[in-house]
Amino acid sequence: MHSSGAFNADVLPFNLLDEDEYKLLQDNLDIGYYEAKEVIISTGDVPEGLYIILKGCVSELDVQSADKRLGHTFVHYTNNDYFGAWSALRGSSIHDFVADEETICYILPTKVLLDLIYRNPNFGDFFNKSLSLQNELLKQKNDSLNMTEFMLARIDSSCMREASLLPDGTDLEEATQFMSDQQVNCVLVQRGKRYGMVTRSDLLNAIVLEKLPITTDAQVIANYRLITVESGDYLFNALILMTLHQIDRVVVMQSAELHGIIDLADTLSYFSSHSHVVGLRIERASSIEELKDAAGDMGKLIRSLYSQGVKVRFAMDLLAALNKRLMSKLFNLIVPENVLPHVCLVVMGSEGRGEQIVRIDQDNGLIMRDGLDWPECQETMERYTQALVGLGYPQCPGQVMVNNPFWVQPISTWTQRMRDWVAKADSDSLLNLAISIDAYPVAGNKALFKTSRNWLLRELQQQQRFLSSFAEVALAFETPLNFLGGIRDRAAGVDVKKGGIFPIVHGVRVLAMQYHIAENNTYKRIESLIKLGVLPQRLGSELMESFSILQWFRLAHHLNQQEQDFSTEDLNNDVNLAALDRLEKDLLRQSFQVVKDFKKHLSLRYRLGLGL
Repeated sequence: MHSSGAFNADVLPFNLLDEDEYKLLQDNLDIGYYEAKEVIISTGDVPEGLYIILKGCVSELDVQSADKRLGHTFVHYTNNDYFGAWSALRGSSIHDFVADEETICYILPTKVLLDLIYRNPNFGDFFNKSLSLQNELLKQKNDSLNMTEFMLARIDSSCMREASLLPDGTDLEEATQFMSDQQVNCVLVQRGKRYGMVTRSDLLNAIVLEKLPITTDAQVIANYRLITVESGDYLFNALILMTLHQIDRVVVMQSAELHGIIDLADTLSYFSSHSHVVGLRIERASSIEELKDAAGDMGKLIRSLYSQGVKVRFAMDLLAALNKRLMSKLFNLIVPENVLPHVCLVVMGSEGRGEQIVRIDQDNGLIMRDGLDWPECQETMERYTQALVGLGYPQCPGQVMVNNPFWVQPISTWTQRMRDWVAKADSDSLLNLAISIDAYPVAGNKALFKTSRNWLLRELQQQQRFLSSFAEVALAFETPLNFLGGIRDRAAGVDVKKGGIFPIVHGVRVLAMQYHIAENNTYKRIESLIKLGVLPQRLGSELMESFSILQWFRLAHHLNQQEQDFSTEDLNNDVNLAALDRLEKDLLRQSFQVVKDFKKHLSLRYRLGLGL
């Protein structure tokens, strides 16, 4: 029988339908009545279509025995929730759907559902169970980005750095001095009609690791496989090239002549906030006060990225690049030039992974060359810490900072400490090791960090017992799902960090350690683990998407708290479920389910208890 009752079309995905499509839906709705405990859809059956609950409650069960009571409940569906679509599209159901109480449902026949999916691609996308597609719909729902302005921006001086060209015959020593004098991280050389690029890292690797004589011509170590764009081209095309080739900068040409360089962080910053290209301001700063002015705009930049619907991973990459550049610039302003080749500043924790968006606190350390005589070290590091506070980076409550001598040590001590932490494997050791493993070099001689890092990765490959103990930390917090598959809410809210972000970060960290993956960013670690076959493609992809979703909820929550004048120290990760709409709750629930599946994967791999 056809329904004549009112149907709520104000919720996703039904609000994606136009007037004619909605009329088609309304004209073809049937109504089904089900008693408590009645099976609406059985495993293996072909469902009638899409079910929308008008009144009542339905459980989705994974039944693996004849006794239906033994089935595992994935989720409960209540008023205005829908179920059965994926089963209908697939041709059969892989689960049982059972009425928990007397239930009334609208039923949209499969034929009509398929017709609507064919007519309306957005409506169809919603019924793909991929988290990524639902997440895209959410972003479209909240999108406020002016795409016209975004796409039509041109390459000009506002988004471009002047190209620094080394004179012919410049050796490595002279090139190092030139880059220091010009305060740049890369320079160009010319060999005939070809241009090549030399970065600060190239110089350090050539001198420290490859032991090349300092009289070696800089042209020898240059990279001549440059990606170029034309002045006046669309800036968005430059961004596409950098993303496609996984590079941080492209060279700008004008009528076959060298014109400038475009940096990835500057490009992203330009798109996010045209009025103040933060990256350029940081690079051009010649004093702490100028750095402070640039840092003051970081908060505006974060809010702009969020309001414009920029992907979380994209925002993380941008903010990480800018934060590291700012910290490096400050370090170079404070630390004597003659000391810089003998020390390496590292950032750790979420900052080291490039996953801190809203500034929480400082996490940094200093690796020094063995035998370095620098009596002013403690005083200088205290100045650096206090200068960061002035730039908006609060001190770490756990004192993981360069003003704490514990985190300022020669490379031999760093290495020995990590060896001791692995051997002890107590709670403090595991915490210190987790912090250190995610370290990233931002200033000074980065070769010192690489030496320490490579030792650790080699050492840990042989430590299966330790890796099992370390992996267990990922199970420390329960996944906030109840036995019915719904989100377990607390009065304070749902802690998305403990319940989801931390298990992903730490579990992926352990796997990366075992398989000698040098990347410290969680996304990049997952991508590497998928390529190695350590993580199944589907689990890995859903893990990245869930990580993005959880970080998005966390960012939205932090920005909301800041609007309520919460201090940085008072920010928490407790998301209020009552403030979320149905789609947001569904995304959150599915993300936690992926986390739970990942924890099961870890438990099986490392033979851990299943306290999930």
